[in-house]
Amino acid sequence: MSSKFPVVAVTGSSGAGTTTVRNAFQDIFRREGIKPAVVEGESFHRHEREEMKRVIAQAHAEGKSLSHFGPEVNLFDKLETLFKEYSEHGTGQVRAYVTEDNQEQLKQPLGTFTSWEPVPAGTDFLFYEGLHGGVVARNWTRRKMSPSHNPIVAERRSTRTSNGVDVAQYVDLLIGVVPVVNLEWIQKIHRDTNVRGLSADAVTETILRRMRDYTHFIVPQFSITDINFQRVPVVDTSDPFIARDVPMPDESIIVIRFREPHQFVFPKMMRRIQGALMSRPNTMVIPGGKLSLAVEIICTPLIHELLERRQG
Repeated sequence: MSSKFPVVAVTGSSGAGTTTVRNAFQDIFRREGIKPAVVEGESFHRHEREEMKRVIAQAHAEGKSLSHFGPEVNLFDKLETLFKEYSEHGTGQVRAYVTEDNQEQLKQPLGTFTSWEPVPAGTDFLFYEGLHGGVVARNWTRRKMSPSHNPIVAERRSTRTSNGVDVAQYVDLLIGVVPVVNLEWIQKIHRDTNVRGLSADAVTETILRRMRDYTHFIVPQFSITDINFQRVPVVDTSDPFIARDVPMPDESIIVIRFREPHQFVFPKMMRRIQGALMSRPNTMVIPGGKLSLAVEIICTPLIHELLERRQG
C-alpha cells in the first residue's frame, strides 16, 4: 500500500452493479476536484473480443472450461505490475478496451484494445473498476486442482510470494460490489437475452461454465474488501431462470459490511441515509435506491484521507 500514490479498486462480477458505484465515485471526483488515473478491468483481458470467443469455444470443444473470470484469459501479472508500479512511483502501463461507450472517442472496432501507454502524469491516485481489483491467485494448476482446493488466500499480504499473483496487496481502498447470486444470474440472463440477443439456454450454459472460476477467483475477493455493498432483493428470486424481470432498486436492500467499523461514525452516516439501520456492529442496511448516496457519504471521507496522507 502507498501513502504517496494510492490505489482504489472497485471489484465485482459482470452485472453486479460496479458501474453504479463507479459513477458515484466519478461524482466525488468532479465535486472534489480530484484527478484519478482510471483503469477498466476489461483492458486486462488477454484477448480481444473475437479471439476471446474463439479461445473459449475451442477450449469447450476440448472438454476444458475457460471463462472471463479465470487466469487463462486475463493478464493478472500485468495488473499486479501496474498496481505495484503506480503505488511505488505513480507510473505504469495502461490501455483501453473499446466498448459502445467509448468507441466514438477511440475510433476503433468494438472489442479491440488500444496500445499500451504510460499512466497520465499528475494524477492523484489510480482508480480501478472491474472483475479482479482484489484478486489473489497462488499455485493454481487447473489440471491438478481438486474440487475442494481454493487457490485464493483470503487475506491481505504485505509481500508477493514467489508463485502466483497478489493484486490486493497494493490496494489502499478495496470496494466490493456483489448482489446475491440469484439476482446476479437474473441480471445476466436479462441483459444477455435482451441486449445481446442470446438464447436463455446459451446464457445458462455460460453461467455454468464459468462457475468454477467464479468460485475461485471472484467470490474470495469479497472476504478481503474494506467495504462490501451487497444488493439483496425483497421479492421472490428463488428460480432465477424463469424470472420475467429484474427486481428494481426499490425492491431491494443494500447490505454494507465494513472491514474496520471503528473508523466510521455510524449514527452520523445513518442520519443522512433515510431508512438506514445497523444489523450488526459492522453491518449497515439501507434501501436499495440509496446505493449511490451511500457510496458518496461513506467513501468521500476515505478519499480525503488518502489524499491527506499523500500530501503529508
